[in-house]
Amino acid sequence: MIRIIMLGAPGSGKGTQTQLLSKYFDIPFISTGEILRQEIKKNKKIRNYIEDTINQGKLVKNSFIIELIKKKIQEKKYYNGFILDGFPRTIEQAKSLKKNIKIQYIIHLKIKYYSVINRIKGRLIHEPSGRTYHEIFNPPKKKNKDDVTGELLNKRKDDNEKIIINRLKEYEIYTKPLIKWFKKEIKNNIGYLEVNSNASIKYINKKIINYINNSKKK
Repeated sequence: MIRIIMLGAPGSGKGTQTQLLSKYFDIPFISTGEILRQEIKKNKKIRNYIEDTINQGKLVKNSFIIELIKKKIQEKKYYNGFILDGFPRTIEQAKSLKKNIKIQYIIHLKIKYYSVINRIKGRLIHEPSGRTYHEIFNPPKKKNKDDVTGELLNKRKDDNEKIIINRLKEYEIYTKPLIKWFKKEIKNNIGYLEVNSNASIKYINKKIINYINNSKKK
């Protein structure tokens, strides 16, 4: 069983690495962004709240996202492991997760903020699956089409410079302290790896896989 948390600023490549690791280790991933987009579609009562929050580049309330994740990880498909992409993002969320489930690995993708804007501007997503691509760094096999289904790819509404800057500010406020908190948790038999996400996708993926496989042998 492998349970992984992917940490990193917006545009650090969490989504891309999550998909590659999911395929390699044959475990599903949970994307909070995708969960929220699903909630927007099926729950009219909270649609405006979620959309307004995301479009301002802010985080939704801790209590709200915690409940969504709790329900999600109880689904049968996640019993044998999973990768969390986009959760937790605050210390409160991390403490709640710790009460409910044991995480084996934390992967932190570090990136310089000046690289983030260019990365996010070229991002493409397949909304039904949550698969992500990039026009330059990770293009689909066919232009603007999902590799698996052939369906059209889209750009997220919140992938613009103003919102990106707000999201980075939120990251500084909430997630940087979370990373410090996680580093203290390493003592509790949790594997922690930091990777420079300015490196190539293949290099990063290989480094993460080697780290996890070597850790499993110990």
